[in-house]
Amino acid sequence: MILQLTHIRLLVSNFKDCFLFYRDVLGFGIDWGDENSWYAELHTGDSIKLALFRKELMAEAVPSAYQPSGVECHNKVALVFAVDNVDELYQYLKEKNVTIVTQPQNRPAWGLRTVHFRDPDGNLIEFFSNLEAVN
Repeated sequence: MILQLTHIRLLVSNFKDCFLFYRDVLGFGIDWGDENSWYAELHTGDSIKLALFRKELMAEAVPSAYQPSGVECHNKVALVFAVDNVDELYQYLKEKNVTIVTQPQNRPAWGLRTVHFRDPDGNLIEFFSNLEAVN
């Protein structure tokens, strides 16, 4: 059996704000859906799609999918994106009033420069650049 990862699906409570965040703030193209739908697929520039799905609808399909919110538990997933310039994107995110978790910093043990922030539903996102590219 061969498995192929095709989607990363975020189960979100606030679909419209998340949709607008990924479309308007992060600039992803939309392959399917809109801010008034219950599901959307976003083009990430790769063969893997980022999908948004209303959490309560997934809970109807798979009742055990409804878990405690991020406030009641630690992060369970992080979306990680390679970018050309962490610092430029950090400034952009600040201008858009995005919730910043960590400011840009070099992480020599990782070989990366990173910044962490949250989408409107509280999902953790990391942007990184290789340290060689930064210097």
